[in-house]
Amino acid sequence: MSEEARGRARRRLAAILFVGLNRLFPGDEKDRFAGLRAFSTVILGPKVLEYGGRIVSTRSEGLLVEFDSVVEATRCAAALRDTVTQRNRELPEEQRIAIRIGINLGDIIAEDGDIFGDGVNIAARIEALAEPGAIFVSEMAYHHIADKLDFEFEDLGAQNLKNIRRPIRVYRMGGETFRELAEPGGVEPFIGKSATFDDRRAIAVLPFANFSGDPEQEFFADGITEDIITMLAGWRAFPVIARNSTFTYKDKTVDVKKVGEELGVRYVVEGSVRKSGRRVRVTAQLIRADTGHHIMAERYDRDLTDLFELQDEITHTIAGAIEPELLKFERERVAEQPQHNEDAYELYQRGMFHHYRQNKADNTEAQAYFRRALAIDPLYPQATAALSITLSAAAMTGWADNSDGAFDEAYDLAQRAVGLDPRYPTAHFALGLVSMWTRRADRAIAAFEEAIKLNPSFAAVHVPLGQMYLYRARLEDATRLVERGIRLSPSDPRLFMWLPAVAGAHYQMRHYGEAVEAGRRSWSLNRNWPAGLTYVVAGLAQQGRIDDARAALAELRALDPSFAFVRTTLRRLYTDQAGIDHILDGLRKAGFE
Repeated sequence: MSEEARGRARRRLAAILFVGLNRLFPGDEKDRFAGLRAFSTVILGPKVLEYGGRIVSTRSEGLLVEFDSVVEATRCAAALRDTVTQRNRELPEEQRIAIRIGINLGDIIAEDGDIFGDGVNIAARIEALAEPGAIFVSEMAYHHIADKLDFEFEDLGAQNLKNIRRPIRVYRMGGETFRELAEPGGVEPFIGKSATFDDRRAIAVLPFANFSGDPEQEFFADGITEDIITMLAGWRAFPVIARNSTFTYKDKTVDVKKVGEELGVRYVVEGSVRKSGRRVRVTAQLIRADTGHHIMAERYDRDLTDLFELQDEITHTIAGAIEPELLKFERERVAEQPQHNEDAYELYQRGMFHHYRQNKADNTEAQAYFRRALAIDPLYPQATAALSITLSAAAMTGWADNSDGAFDEAYDLAQRAVGLDPRYPTAHFALGLVSMWTRRADRAIAAFEEAIKLNPSFAAVHVPLGQMYLYRARLEDATRLVERGIRLSPSDPRLFMWLPAVAGAHYQMRHYGEAVEAGRRSWSLNRNWPAGLTYVVAGLAQQGRIDDARAALAELRALDPSFAFVRTTLRRLYTDQAGIDHILDGLRKAGFE
């Protein structure tokens, strides 16, 4: 944070109201976001102002509101819930809305109209705990309102909240809820197929078959299936058919094409479990339903030790492998087709196709596609986050004419993406990336951790979180996180971007041979990406292979004549001066000035 920014930031005590909204039943994604955003703005917004609240951000799925008085914040929460309850009685089932509210009284940091800090985070975490229709209140807020308001409160006990150092006692405020409208155990991602169901990219996970002849393995197979459904739904990039619909195919011989037609999906995941002695084999296939084409087929052999740990590991591994393959196939499928009209989703996928080519011309093309998608649908969180990530890439590589301006826009877009959909992992990933490159290290780490919480199999987030530890000289933590990301998705198309983190950790640990090997592998996968080559140059020079180092430096200079990427990395990322000096020492031995 700059000195000027520090001057603008200030701490204060505030009551925070975190309101979450979502549809109780499925519908078209664009209409869902637009409808909820309009509901937040037109229906709930005036009610907040009536109770003296300040709306910090309005998102497609709710509101972040600040109050001077926690009493007024609680009264407002009750009024908002009553408003939604009344509204739902007038709406058909498919349009009904679930509201969840978290209230906290705590210390916040205010900067340029935005607020953050533990006071905000606790309110958000409490809202995430709430069931549809519920208002959850932190202990600090409860002690200030219990004797002042005529509401009953149920003590839910101390709760461990992500990224909050101590357990927080939480209370449920009495009043009407939507439990009668919700599915048991919570609202599932999608329930069957509706008339407005978006089948362009929907995915169904069929029950994994138990080929073991062991009834106990039936629970293991079902558990893997259910966990994969939950994890894929957590991406929020693809509609996922709910368990109740897909388990109707259990123990049946299925035709994937027929499943695709019946459930209205483009992609199907199926698999099997087979036990032999103390070994278990799990297979998984990702299939395009309309053609029967296998996009991915993997086999996992493991020792059968702790069943729950094994289920967790297998589930994360399968979900981590499916994600990049599915996203890659979808963007390439769209890019190969002639463009017939201005469709936000297809424009977004075309932008992703160019983004992954990672050169200046394609980066510019990707930005243009994302902007066109947002011109059609300004509330599209996927395109918003993607534009932020693309701008960050342009700024950090020197492709942008004005790097500071690109970073500023990327930061604003990332915050907007999080506001549009706080549970979209890539939105937090985008915020983490731009925060990392703009020296907001603590915020970057928090954003990456939130993305992992939302999607534990999100391989691409483990790597930059590891990088943050690399830049702080926590080399063992850095290596562990980066290697976990690569294990989750070993054939990921982003591997060339991840390997430099491995190279950097080895370089700082004086493992120059391993650093050179990892850097060269990155360079061989994408010769438009200079990060790995930087460690090749420095590592070779440290080994005394000066001629080889100079040859590699010439390749680096040809790609990046002003060494903008190297200078930006050292200036913006490393906080460990000894680490910076070590890199510069290797580069200078090779002839870098």
